Amino acid sequence: MRAVDIIGVGMTPFGRHRDLTYSQLSQNAVREALEDAGIAPSALDTTIFSSVVQAFVAGEMSIPGEYALRPLGITGVRAFHVEAACASGTMAVHLAYDLIRTGLADVVLAVGAEKLYTEDRAKKFAVFQQPLDIGVAQAYLQATEGRLAPVPPEKDQPSPNVLMEAYAAQARLHMATYGSHPEHFAAISAKNHGHSVHNPLSQYRHAMSMEEVLAAPTVAWPLTVPMCAPISDGAAAAILCAAEVTGRLGAAAPVRIRACRSLSGSDRDAADYANHVSARVAALAYADAGAGPQDFDLAEVHDASSSGEAIQIEALGLAPPGEAGLRALAGELSLGGRLPVNVSGGLVSKGHPLGASGLAQIHELVTQLRGRAGTRQVAGARLAVAENSGGFYGVEDAMSCVTILSV
Repeated sequence: MRAVDIIGVGMTPFGRHRDLTYSQLSQNAVREALEDAGIAPSALDTTIFSSVVQAFVAGEMSIPGEYALRPLGITGVRAFHVEAACASGTMAVHLAYDLIRTGLADVVLAVGAEKLYTEDRAKKFAVFQQPLDIGVAQAYLQATEGRLAPVPPEKDQPSPNVLMEAYAAQARLHMATYGSHPEHFAAISAKNHGHSVHNPLSQYRHAMSMEEVLAAPTVAWPLTVPMCAPISDGAAAAILCAAEVTGRLGAAAPVRIRACRSLSGSDRDAADYANHVSARVAALAYADAGAGPQDFDLAEVHDASSSGEAIQIEALGLAPPGEAGLRALAGELSLGGRLPVNVSGGLVSKGHPLGASGLAQIHELVTQLRGRAGTRQVAGARLAVAENSGGFYGVEDAMSCVTILSV
């Protein structure tokens, strides 16, 4: 098997881009990645385009990747499209990695894009009201009934949709299991909002205290608005290359991929955190990389909600079970702490344009490992891990992806 490098990355600011199409967002990220890698479009032999709901929102249901990329002169390549819910961007990277290391490709572009802001509010919110998703969320609520930390009477109010109720129920199960508190999730949220101040690509760039997070409007208790990822537009891209080809292309700052692993979820008891899909896939990735939780200098993890970040941090072994919130309160997970997590701002601040979110994690880690993150730079960063989840099925994420990078 061949070693694989990332030789270029690019990313648009995340947020509201009413004046740009998904194709234009994609093109902006890809141009930046090509320039970063120092290669022309003709050097690519394969492209992988990821998106989740672009077909539904934009009405483009056939070849969105080709519509976005051919105007850049990317022609005559093998072309793949990937859809894996919020893990789509990372799955594009993992497919590129597998193609290169097995010799089926040499230089691969992975790009993810999503444009969720639209004047059609009904269509925008219908994305999060799919019948199967609703049915799975309702089943989770029924399966955990009576096992959750109770909702204070003054906080018992209707939520925007049943998916948010399921995310809140996961938080309440964590509270019932480990004795965690809303303050712990608020500390994680405040950490990420503080990090986002230093990220010029972040959708929101204002710091929030733990008290401000707790005082914000409730989405579904214990989750408040700043604890939940927003709707976003944006694109991100990465160019992967066989290590034996990197030098020939003249790439100046390659970052080595040490592991790419993904698994789908399984049927388990809701409180069986030891067998959480992210714990299982992390064990595989750690074995591939010859590294463990104690070795990482920073991490990017999936935080569609701040309670979800706590669960992912613990599943990856970056904190003992039930202690992610305590470590956030102690400052250990903040920039300058023992193990900074989501220095990019995470999904709750940086934004969450679905198909681009996983690639944005890769963009952040590559930037950090190259020492180019400016005021949010993690000193001495040499080894980093990303966890990106997609969908919700049963009692956990439908799939989880773990990627380990080093210099």
